[in-house]
Amino acid sequence: MTQLGGRGGRADDVRIRPYGHGDRERVRRMSERLSAASLYTRFFSGTPRIPDHYLRLLDGVDHWDRDALVALDGDEIVGVAEYVRDAKRPCRADVAVLVCDPWQRHGLGSTLVAFLSKLAERRGVTEFDADVVLTNRGAMLFLRRGWPAARATRDGDSARYHLPLPMPAAVPAALPAGVASDLR
Repeated sequence: MTQLGGRGGRADDVRIRPYGHGDRERVRRMSERLSAASLYTRFFSGTPRIPDHYLRLLDGVDHWDRDALVALDGDEIVGVAEYVRDAKRPCRADVAVLVCDPWQRHGLGSTLVAFLSKLAERRGVTEFDADVVLTNRGAMLFLRRGWPAARATRDGDSARYHLPLPMPAAVPAALPAGVASDLR
């Protein structure tokens, strides 16, 4: 079992739950724990903080066509994973993840995507699409591990992956040590 650790590798009490209406300011505060590189790889631009338009989009989560999960360390959000269903192809959805720098490379993003993919499957989504900046080696490594057969098409400085659900690679059947879930 993977043990999640942040801030010096200490296992912390992390909870994963659906995004809620009261989470906007918590997500806004995530900017304080995100490097310029993390913001660039998520938003594909040199934004100095999480953009207001993104916060408005999260407020539009309907938990069916657009859903998001958050990871909380205490009362602060340290990760967000979301999908947005394609209106023209409802069996497909774009997926994106944002994890605070101290929590990167500790399995939190992978855990968020694993649970988000299970929710999406229950709602009829059979494939995720993911756009990844080519310099985001961590995300590309995760995608290769989670979907070993997936191949990307290159589009300038990014790659687009088509990821069939369910995830073919082994994903945790339960949350790693130190992580609790409020998912139903």
